[in-house]
Amino acid sequence: MSQHLPFEAPEARDKGRPDFLEAAAREARAFARLASLLPLDLGPVVPSSVQDGDDVAVLVHGALATAGAWRPLRERLTLDGIHSASFTYRPSAGVVAIADGISRLLARLPNGVRICLVGHSLGGLAVRWFVQEAGGDPRVVGTITVAAPFGGARGASLLPGQAGRDMSRGSSVLEQLTLSARAVDLPHLSIFGGADTAVSADTSFPVGDRLIIAGAGHNALLFHDDVADSILARLRRT
Repeated sequence: MSQHLPFEAPEARDKGRPDFLEAAAREARAFARLASLLPLDLGPVVPSSVQDGDDVAVLVHGALATAGAWRPLRERLTLDGIHSASFTYRPSAGVVAIADGISRLLARLPNGVRICLVGHSLGGLAVRWFVQEAGGDPRVVGTITVAAPFGGARGASLLPGQAGRDMSRGSSVLEQLTLSARAVDLPHLSIFGGADTAVSADTSFPVGDRLIIAGAGHNALLFHDDVADSILARLRRT
């Protein structure tokens, strides 16, 4: 039996202008929590009881993480009756390779399901690449990105392989995502953290809605109640 992993309690949410030290401490706690989740869900996670007409959230993790990062959100989705699926890709994988992984995972889901793609950081870029450049899938009814570096990520050059190159400001992947964004007519939500030091909250994407979570850093967004609430609200709307 899986252990329920709660999100932040409501009283811990940001109120007013966030204090820098408080935000930094919150991000440090999120990083420690993420580290504890990395050994989980290294293989594909596919819901066994999903049926035609069901909603499935396909969760794509960020660079240097694993699908275990999504465990708390998966628990929350399950409590709300929503199925989820995920997979783990290698640390150096770039956007194109991760999009291929999305395609392979979706091939394991029934034809009649409704899919919402949710990606964190590098995973968010891959989600949009899949629907814009890799042919997509008619079952996909919407996309959500969390801290996706559409304008580039600070420190991207320090990341291994194609992952770092794709997230660098001005990369061909980022330029193509901006150019072809309007060619796909799908509901989209971009979520950013007001205290994210890797991906600026000022980052924009040509389509969809934007949500900024005050006081949340890059990893804290994974465990923030407001992020989970927003994802659930989108899943119910699509």
